[in-house]
Amino acid sequence: MPNFTDVTEFLLVGLTRRQELRVLFFVVFLVVYMVTLLGNIGMIILISISPQLQSPMYFFLSHLSFVDVLFSSNVTPKMLENLISETKTISYVGCLVQCYFFIALVHVEVYILAVMAFDRYMAICNPLLYSSKMSRVVCIRLISVPYVYGFSVSLICTLWTYGLYFCGNIKINHFYCADPPLIKIACGGVHIKEYTMIVIAGINFTYSLSVVLISYVLIVVAVLRMHSADGRRKAFSTCGSHLTAVSMFYGTLIFMYLRRPTEESVEQGKMVAVFYTSVIPMLNPMIYSLRNKDVKEAVYKIVAKANLRK
Repeated sequence: MPNFTDVTEFLLVGLTRRQELRVLFFVVFLVVYMVTLLGNIGMIILISISPQLQSPMYFFLSHLSFVDVLFSSNVTPKMLENLISETKTISYVGCLVQCYFFIALVHVEVYILAVMAFDRYMAICNPLLYSSKMSRVVCIRLISVPYVYGFSVSLICTLWTYGLYFCGNIKINHFYCADPPLIKIACGGVHIKEYTMIVIAGINFTYSLSVVLISYVLIVVAVLRMHSADGRRKAFSTCGSHLTAVSMFYGTLIFMYLRRPTEESVEQGKMVAVFYTSVIPMLNPMIYSLRNKDVKEAVYKIVAKANLRK
């Protein structure tokens, strides 16, 4: 029988052991984190105060920005602390809390992206019924489901993580507490956690991605039937930003979670995790603002009003 031990803390290996790179990474990711906070909080404020952005699409976008702030804040501060600290530990409870919020926010984000795809389908394929079908009450119900479901599923997944046993090895080959590296160092309760992680991730990613793909297949069919070239271009332009965000987020998560945890996959996953925990939350506001005429006009109007007050 394995000699199980009571674990009170874990050691996070982090991104690198080289001192000169640790300082560089600290500066880079501090800047990335600040830009992420400013971009996403700015997007939330802009949508809340701009009359031309009071539509379902921007309502869902404000929630995507809110989740990106939480998602990045769950990981980045601890990563920054470990980059400049000699003690790179995280408590057992802190590790479970980080796992819980990470899994919850991943599920919330993938289903918000699915809801946003459905919203685009309704706007393009059913424009006459869009206002009535996507009322404020319907939007609140649609956005509530990802939160309730994501945090509920995460509770179950975290309880399975709590069921892992360790035999003295507390060194996590990652910069935050994630299931694959935890499974790799565990010596008990591994199989049920490993298979449930793959099954739950597979079911949720497949279902949410199916909603996105079916919505966009119907959108493409509807757009191709349009007689106006300008109408087709406008319809595709409203979907381009969302498709870019979906491709980046799903691609990195599938690479991370739909594989069995091995030494090689954990090491590769660490590099990929940098992208979806730090870079994607920073890029999302840029993607939606730089490629969106309404957002740019809202920014210009606010700047103009600020200049007039001066």
